[in-house]
Formats: sequence, C-alpha cells, structure tokens
Amino acid sequence: MQKKALVVIDIQKDITKNYKDIIGNINKVIDWAAHNNIPVVYIRHENLSAGTRTFKPGTAGAEFAPDLKIVSENIFTKYRGNALTSEAFTEFIRQNEISDFYITGADAVACVKSTCYNLCKEKYGVYVLSDCITSYDKKKIDEMLHYYEKKGSKIISLKDLL
Repeated sequence: MQKKALVVIDIQKDITKNYKDIIGNINKVIDWAAHNNIPVVYIRHENLSAGTRTFKPGTAGAEFAPDLKIVSENIFTKYRGNALTSEAFTEFIRQNEISDFYITGADAVACVKSTCYNLCKEKYGVYVLSDCITSYDKKKIDEMLHYYEKKGSKIISLKDLL
C-alpha cells in the first residue's frame, strides 16, 4: 500500500499577500487528511541570507500564519526552496515510507515549484492541489500548474480529493 502525506509549504506570516485566498481550502484538506489518518507535514522557510527581510529566524514573520490549522508536530524547517533540503523532512519520509504527496503552499513559482520538481525527480507521486496554492503573482499560477504537470505532478482540486 502506498503511504501518503499532505505537505503544507510556507504558510507563514511573511506570506501575507494572497494566502488568505486559499487558507480555507488548506484548512479543509488538513481536516480531510487528519480524518483519513494521512500525516500532515508543515514546512517552514527560514531565510539566513543577510540581505533579506522575510522569513528571518526568530521573527514574527517566520511564524506560521495564525489562521493555519496545526494538527501535528510534523514541522520541518528548510533554508532553501526545496523542502527535500530539510534532512529532518527526508528522514520523516524514509521512516514513514511515504511514497505520495499532496502539495499545498504559498509560493507557486518558488518553494512549491522546487519541492514538486524535486519530489518528481526522486520518483515520488506528487499531487498538487490547484486550489490550495498561491503566489505573489497570481497570474503565474496557471503557468506553474502546466509546469508541474510537465515535470510529472498530477493536478487535482480539493473537490476531486474530497
């Protein structure tokens, strides 16, 4: 049996633009996953670069958005776009024998893109929830959905899943 996990990428206070459009859907899929005993994984971005102002460790902006449901302690920090760069996350995948991922997240053209690409490259099953991702530039979301599909992800909606 293939084991699945729901991954919530970078729904943090510094992602103030547009995340409110999808937070209701993300919380619904979190409820669905919890109800179906699918692990919910939260990925936090922390920016260690000196010249940046967002996602700084120890700042309010690096905290999860207050309206995000937290239903597990599966919280992993990454310092680059790709969630697989978090050794703790990759260890969680290995220990739990996860083979398929439902992806939600805050920046379709950056961290979500990199994570989906790298999961597909590693031959995992990747299902991007089209109505559970956003970006700083929402006009790029359709382009990103086509990119994800071209690189091996399957695009589904929350309605398809529920």
